[in-house]
Order: sequence, then C-alpha cells, then structure tokens
Amino acid sequence: MVTNFLFMLINCQSISKSFGIHQLFSDISISFSDDERLGLIGPNGSGKSTLLKILAGHETPDSGKITTQKGLRVVYLSQEDTFHPDQTVEMTLEETISNDPDEASRHGRVKMIMSQAEFIDGNQKVSALSGGWRKRLAIGRALIQKPDFLLLDEPTNHLDIQGILWLEKILANPSFPYILISHDRAFLENTTNRIVELNRCYPEGFFRVDGRYSRFLEERESFLNSQMQLQSVLSNKVRRETEWLRRGPKARTTKARFRIDKAHDLQNELDDIRLLNTANRKVKIDFEATGRKTRKLLEVNNICKSVEGIPLFTDLCFTLSPGSRLGLMGANGSGKTTLMNILAGRNEPDSGTVFRPDGVRIVFFDQRREQINQSETLRQALSPAGDTVNYRGAPLHIVGWAKRFLFQPDQLDQPVNRLSGGEQARILIARLMLQAADILLLDEPGNDLDIPSLGVLEESLVDFPGAVVLVTHDRFFLDTVATKILGFNGNGNSVMYEDVDQWIQDQNQLNTPVKKKTTGKEKPRKNQEIKITYKERLELAAIEEKILQAEGELEECRENLANPAVIDNAAELARWCGLLQPTQEKVDRLYARWDELESRT
Repeated sequence: MVTNFLFMLINCQSISKSFGIHQLFSDISISFSDDERLGLIGPNGSGKSTLLKILAGHETPDSGKITTQKGLRVVYLSQEDTFHPDQTVEMTLEETISNDPDEASRHGRVKMIMSQAEFIDGNQKVSALSGGWRKRLAIGRALIQKPDFLLLDEPTNHLDIQGILWLEKILANPSFPYILISHDRAFLENTTNRIVELNRCYPEGFFRVDGRYSRFLEERESFLNSQMQLQSVLSNKVRRETEWLRRGPKARTTKARFRIDKAHDLQNELDDIRLLNTANRKVKIDFEATGRKTRKLLEVNNICKSVEGIPLFTDLCFTLSPGSRLGLMGANGSGKTTLMNILAGRNEPDSGTVFRPDGVRIVFFDQRREQINQSETLRQALSPAGDTVNYRGAPLHIVGWAKRFLFQPDQLDQPVNRLSGGEQARILIARLMLQAADILLLDEPGNDLDIPSLGVLEESLVDFPGAVVLVTHDRFFLDTVATKILGFNGNGNSVMYEDVDQWIQDQNQLNTPVKKKTTGKEKPRKNQEIKITYKERLELAAIEEKILQAEGELEECRENLANPAVIDNAAELARWCGLLQPTQEKVDRLYARWDELESRT
C-alpha cells in the first residue's frame, strides 16, 4: 500500500480576530499542507481576506498562534494591485526579483513570466494597462517570486472570461500549494481540491471538505440539515423537560437533582444550536415586475456601433420578450457595456434602431456604482425619503428593510464609504427592488457579492416575469440564469449561443491556428515561417521544468564555489569549477530554444 505523507506548512492554533466590536472569527484551529489547492469562501465580513493576510504575515491575530515552516516563501496576491504607473511591464517584473544577483537568470525569468502571462510588449507602461491586464501583471509578479506557498485574494477580479480561463490553466498543475479566495463557483470547481468556508453557523467557525466545490455543496447541505434536525430534536426534549419542571410542588419534591441539571444543559445546548442556525441567514431579493402584457418588450434591428473606428458589433438583431434572459459574453472592451447603454437609451447606435414600446420600464444596474453617494449614510442610501420605504405598495420601516439585506440597525448611520464592496452591491440591489420594471439591465451585478447572496440573486432573476439582460464573467451565474448567450468575438461579430460552453468551444476554435493542407510535392518558400510541430509542442510544454532544473544546478555550482570547505579542497574546487561553465551554457541553450519555440507558436 502506498502512503502519501503530507507536510504541514502553516498551522493556526486557536486564532481570533476582531475589528472594534465586530468579531470576524474566534478560536479557529486549522492547518495547511503541501498539497493544498484550497478555496476559502464565506459570507461578506466573515474574515476571509483578514485570515489570508494573517497567513501572509501582513496582519496579526488578536490571540492564538501561527506556526510556519522555517524558510517557507509565502507570496501574497492582494485584491488591490499597486504599481508604479511610470514603470513598464518588464521593469515591474525585474524590480520584483532585483535581489537575484544573476542578470541572465533575471532576464530569463522575466521573459518566461511575460510569455506565460501573454504580454506581447514588455515596454508598455503600467498606466496604459486595462484592469484585466493589470491583474495579469500582478499574478505574474507573484509567480516570478517562485512561491513555496501562494495566497490569492479574489484573483479573478477584473479578469474577463479569457483571463479566467488563462488563470485556470496556470493553476492546473502548479509547483506550489495555494489558497485562494473567490466567489466564482466555476473557477472554484476547476482549480481547488479542498474547500473551507468561514461561517459562524458552524460549531468550529469553519467547515472543511476535501474535494471539489460540487462535493462541498453536497456535504454542506447534509451537515446543515443535520444541524437543523438536531435543533428540532432538542426543542422537543426541552419542551418535555420544561413541562415536567412546571408540575406542582408535590412533584418537585421528588425530582432528582441530576434531571434538573440535565434540563438546564439541554436548554443551553438548544440555545447554542439556534444561534448557529440563525447565523446562516441570506439576503432577501425579489424584483418587482410591472405585469405588462405584451409579446415584445424591446426589439433590436440591425444596429452597429464602432469606437474610434473599431467595430464592436454590426447588424445586431434580437428581441426581448417576457421571460427572456439574455447573457452577454466577450472580452473586456468587446462591446457588452456599450450595448447595455444603447438598450437603456443612454447612447445611440451608429446605425439601426432600438424599438421600445410606449411606457416600457427599464431599470439599469451600473457596475461602476456611480448611483451611490459615498458620503451619505446607509440610512439615506436605502431610504432617501425618510425612515419608511414603499415596497410593492406597502410601507416598510427602514430597520426591517435593512435587515432584509443583512444590515444591522447599528450600521444605518455609518457612511457608505465605510461599507464593503459586497455591502454596497446590496444597496444597489435594494434600490432596484423598489422600482417596478419590465426589463432589468444588469452590468456585473454579482461583483463583490458572497456566494449565498449570488444564489438568492440567481433565484430571483429566474423567477422575474419580465426580461433580463445580464453581463457577468461568472459562468455559473450565466448557466443558471441565461436562456441564451450573445457572444462578442472582438472583431465586430456577435453570435447567439445556447449556453456558455458552446461560446467557449467556439472561441477555442477561433484561437486555434488552421493548418493549411499541403501535398508532398510542396516545399516551404525560403522566407516562409515554419510552424511548430507536435513533437516541438511537447518539447515546449516540458522546457520550463528543464530550465528550472538547470537553474537549480547552476545555483548549486555557485553555492559550492562559495563554500569555504570546497575552496580549501583543491579536487572539489576543480570539480565545481569544471561544472560551472557547461551548466551555464546549458541554461543559455534552454532559454534560446524556449525563445525560438515560443516565437513560432
């Protein structure tokens, strides 16, 4: 029998963390091993990012102890990317490894990471990069440090669907363990082998399941159902014991002391279980439709739009009817948000028409959140008119309305700018719910929402009787909500697809070079570019590992040549001196071959 021995790299013992009166987590004990591909999830405010910062050494727990394996190189990728705007991509990466004294090694590592991150121009300034390419650079900056343990906080933020698929490939077979925080359930399914959820609804403060996210969902549901059943059993027991304790004085004189104590213990246990179960609350989302009776809510006829001479879409046609749920997919800048603004009437197409019946009600969720005044209080943001909101024709007090979106009464007078991204997203959703609509235009509505809130939002959109147009890079969200996918291919073309997988397969085919058929008589012209062969593709796939191994051998040579024991031993000194030059040449040959193969792919 083969036994897999796991080495614990990081160990947390009874750690707790609070900010002011708000406790994030308490008395958590958890370890992380050398095979971790762990997804860390939990409701907004549960302490996920703070725990990651504690593991990275950027925060300290209020109590408890963190033990890290000696010499472990922990690299932390923050949600927010900080760069010097005047530096180029190449300069940013070079600065990250400036402590490496070997210039050739630094150059090779930079070139390798640039290729891995798919940067074509290393001289491009960071200030000119889009959000998605800044995120790629941040990930590249983390990888170039050769982490022994990588911590990633929301690494898919700002990445478009192609970027997310790229990152999934990076994490498919890494040389390092990692922990990542994400609300992207498809990404979690494809990149993790273990899930940990931080949540006060669990007795230990967290729930850990070995396996993919889909298995976690099954185990979590089973556990929470068992916990609810336990509450029911305890409630019945407490009721019987309470009735027994309430009997007359004569009965009480015959009661055994241990039974009275047992009744109190049962009550305490029931209180604890109730507290755990009530901690698993979800936001309540329910959009109001106008009830408009019509077969067509909006009709798009042959519209075209270009930006700075570059076509985004041409001759685009579709119709929105009650029950239509259209998902928009494509790279950043391909025209999704532009189309949403045209549908909302904020912008006009270059040609073609958008027909909206008289009186049709369109409500727009803006991903930039410009609708929120950051200086006003939560109370003002939720209910500008006073302490009462009118929901579906009935008045509702602001406290009850706030609780529906998981806000506590003591938060109502906090300024909006002190709320998290997820809390601000819930404010916008609350505002949408106060507006009866025929068409909901939702541009990245799931940004910053935790997974439970995403699930409730999905259910509400599926139940909405009007039409929905949805922009998101969350494949799980799209698969759940959208009945059709409008895919933007980035070249002015757009195609209607049945589902997300069909669009991804089409994109893969578009990005795969088509090999021209040749006869045996044909010979390549003198200056014709020779494409990479299948054998060379296998060589390219393995060459990175060979380079790392050769660099390790070169480093070993240098370390031994600096070792006093070797210096004092003439034979050993000669041996390592003899190895140094051929090892350096081997590294140089591998890098040259790698450059050659990369240039032909």
